[in-house]
Formats: sequence, structure tokens, C-alpha cells
Amino acid sequence: MLSSVSAAHEAKSGARLIPELIQAGRSEFQRDRERILHSAAFRRLAHKTQVFVGGTEGDHVRSRLTHTIEVAQIARDIARRLGLCEDLAETIALAHDLGHPPFGHAGEDALDEALREWGGFDHNAQALAVVMRLEHRYAAFDGLNLTYATIEGILAHNGPMLSREGDWIGKHPDRDPPAAIVSAAKLYGLDLTRYASAEAQAAAVADDIAYNCHDVEDGVRSGILDPNRLREVPLISKIWREANLDMISDPDRRIHELLRRMMSGFVEDVLATARQRLKDCVTVANVRDADEPVIGFSDEMAAHEKILKAWLRKNLYRHDALMTETNRGQTCVKELVERLLADPCLLPERWSLGVDDLDKAGVAGRVRDYVSGMTDRFAQAEMTRLDRLSDELNRPALNR
Repeated sequence: MLSSVSAAHEAKSGARLIPELIQAGRSEFQRDRERILHSAAFRRLAHKTQVFVGGTEGDHVRSRLTHTIEVAQIARDIARRLGLCEDLAETIALAHDLGHPPFGHAGEDALDEALREWGGFDHNAQALAVVMRLEHRYAAFDGLNLTYATIEGILAHNGPMLSREGDWIGKHPDRDPPAAIVSAAKLYGLDLTRYASAEAQAAAVADDIAYNCHDVEDGVRSGILDPNRLREVPLISKIWREANLDMISDPDRRIHELLRRMMSGFVEDVLATARQRLKDCVTVANVRDADEPVIGFSDEMAAHEKILKAWLRKNLYRHDALMTETNRGQTCVKELVERLLADPCLLPERWSLGVDDLDKAGVAGRVRDYVSGMTDRFAQAEMTRLDRLSDELNRPALNR
């Protein structure tokens, strides 16, 4: 039986912008999940960087797709154990990274900088663009026509975007809110000063749990992180000592045991914290109006997680070996944007259709959609194509 705080109880949660016939045997959130799983944007996640640029550290490090699958599994587990709607939590988790560009966060930063004059880049706003405009699978509408609850989860799973006074507190608070977010909030009647559903919060904390654990594993597997230095992190040191991991002679099994206990510890902390906070919540509105996420880490675990993230930032994300590859990715994204903005006719035929009728902001939006949808390898191939076109245009005509 679903908890009274599940968003599935809200009458509007399963509604769609364009009404559709209800299908027997499948919930509306199951239909959303299947639309996301069958989307082209979801398939492209297989070739988008999570942390390590594809192919640079072997076949076993995470891609954006495998990360997403792990997040969905954790979100579903948390939702089930708290009596929430598993299908909704999983669906939001599956969709949460659909707006990410190639080359991971480095590519996102590059795209944001290159498009700064036209509003920059926000991956949550771009995820909305994907599911509301850019997928073309249905004859009756653009996008996937997802439910209200799924759209809200994609948009606001990380928490309120406006203060109670109406000031923008999302990413880049010094800028105006992304137009796509403002438009979607108005279209769906979303209140950006409130928290999203408990299911969306489960997806958000599952994201944190997944990448905290798998970045440690991928860092060790790549050889960048020294397993013995992991104990510099208080949380890991505590687990290492309590589990007596030094007694495990096989280094791979030792790391896997560490990560298993880390993930279990994170999840159990979230469950215990959520159960305590949910005592003050009787309705969905109570969840939305809370002063903090109802589904999240305890203060103690949040402090541990903050230290872990800082340690990973210093020792993994900013390591020379990783920065070399990510810098190449950033350069690729910046050059793609600059070239296509300068001459939008270089866009492929489908993307250049009607581009002559667009103002500069419209062209920038077209380029944003095109480049952000690329996989790592397609972005590199596109640079090669543009280089070839440039060479052909600059080659002197042969005398006949």
C-alpha cells in the first residue's frame, strides 16, 4: 500500500499535457518509463562521458547510461522500502540525465561558456527540451508527453529553484532563470519555491549515492586512485576498520566489499532519516512545504558525503590524467558551438531547416539542442566533418 505522502495520490500527477487514453494493465508512470527507455536520447547516454572520457580507461568504467541505470535501481529500492511509488521514482531517475551534453561536466561547462550570451546551458532545462520537444516518436505531438509528476521530477528533483521571496536560487543564481524552466513551470503549473515529490527526492539522493560509490570504484580501476589512500576519507576509514578489510587479500574483492558497505550505509541512512522526517508529514503537501528534503541524508552522513566529494574532486576529478582528456572534450564542444554559430548553414540538413529565418537567439537555441544531444564520439566526428568542409572551402581552385 502506498504511503499517504506519495505523489501518486495527487489527482494531477498522472495527467498529461495532451490527454491520452488510459491503458489497462499499465500505470501512467510505467508508460512514462517505457517512453524514456525507448527514446533516442536515452540510447545516446551509452556513449556520453560520466567521469572518464569514453574508451580512455577501458570498458568497465561507467558511462552516463550505466550511471543512470544504477541511479534508477537505487531510487526504486528506496521508494519501495518507504512505501512510495516505485515506478515514478525509477522513471524520474531514468530521465534525470537526458539533458547532459558530451564529455561530462567538462562539456557542460564548455557549452555554458560558449552560449553565455544567449542564456548559457543548464542540463535540467535541456532534459525538459528533450522530453517536451526534441524526441519525435509520435505522430500527434513532439516530445514524449510525459505526466505532470515526471516532468516535475525532471525539473525540480534537486530542490526548490526559487526562494520563498521569488528569487532565483538554482544553478547560477547571478543569472536569470533558464527560459525553458520558466516556460515549463508555467505550462504545468509548477511552484518552483517548493520541494518536488518524495519520489523525485528519492531519485536525487540515489544520484548522489551512485556516483559517490562508482567514482571511487572507477578511480581505483583506472589506477588514478591509490586504494590505500582511500582511508584518508573518514567515512571510508570507518568502514575499512569496522569491516576489517585488510584481512581480504584479493584487492578487487576488498574494494567491492568496501563499496558494497558504502552503498548500503548510504541507503540505510537515507531510510532512517526519511522515516524520522516523514513522521511530520501526512500529505504530499507536507513533503513539498518542508524546510529540507524529506528523503535525504542525515546531518552526520551529509557531512561525511561532503568530505568524500571534496576528496574526489582533489584526487580524481582534477587529476592530470583526467584533465587532459576533459580539456580536449571542452575544446571540441567550444569549437563546435563557435563554428556553428558563425555559420549555421553548416548544421546538417534536418537541423538547418529554417535557420535563415531565426534571429541570433534562435540560432543559438538550435545549436544548443544539436551539440548537447551529441555523444562523445559523434562530437569528435562532427569536428572532423567541419574541418574537412573548411579545407574544401579554402582549397585553391585547380587550374584547368
